[in-house]
Amino acid sequence: MGITLAEEIALLSLDDESGVARQRQAAGWAVAGAILLELVMAERVSVSGTYLELRDATPTGEPLLDGRIPLIEAWLRGRDKRKVTDWLTKDHPKAFGAALESLGERGLVVAHVHKVLGVFPHRRYPEADGAVERALRERLRDVVLQDTDPDERTAGLIALIHSAKLHRLAFPDRRHDSVAPRMEEIAAGQWAAESVRAAIRDVEAAMVAVTAVTVLTATS
Repeated sequence: MGITLAEEIALLSLDDESGVARQRQAAGWAVAGAILLELVMAERVSVSGTYLELRDATPTGEPLLDGRIPLIEAWLRGRDKRKVTDWLTKDHPKAFGAALESLGERGLVVAHVHKVLGVFPHRRYPEADGAVERALRERLRDVVLQDTDPDERTAGLIALIHSAKLHRLAFPDRRHDSVAPRMEEIAAGQWAAESVRAAIRDVEAAMVAVTAVTVLTATS
């Protein structure tokens, strides 16, 4: 496996030159959802309806994913299952940063830290190697704009981008209404086993629920 779905979403969100994350809040939810989805695909957790269960605590060999397994295990605290929305809410503040750190360890971005007013750390992650992002964007264009059949991972990535409304990050030169219908079609398509499609649907529903609460809280 190349970089994870979560790292791909984080990479799309970063401005190549400044290293500033765009749409950070929404991208954070998508990254948390992407980590969870990959754990489902790796058969380490299961998502059914509104609930999350840990199925296997064996490491996957991917540090970003493996770092979440003991956290989920501790979070469950002996319970068989808990709500997906509760886990996403818990992981959201840290998941994006973890994905950025992982990109740095791969040498794809470089962390720059300076202190605002001499006190508050401000981090930027300018791109160090653009080849991976270029290949990623080409893959997305082939599937969304050229109607190429997606593989399971690409379809999952597109579904997450669509549900988090990150269309502009993936296709900055395209109008929302020119890409959203195809992305919706992919998200709902017959591109994977029923168990994975069901997990995508349930993770998407959970992301919509938690982001709706965030928006209401911010505007109240």
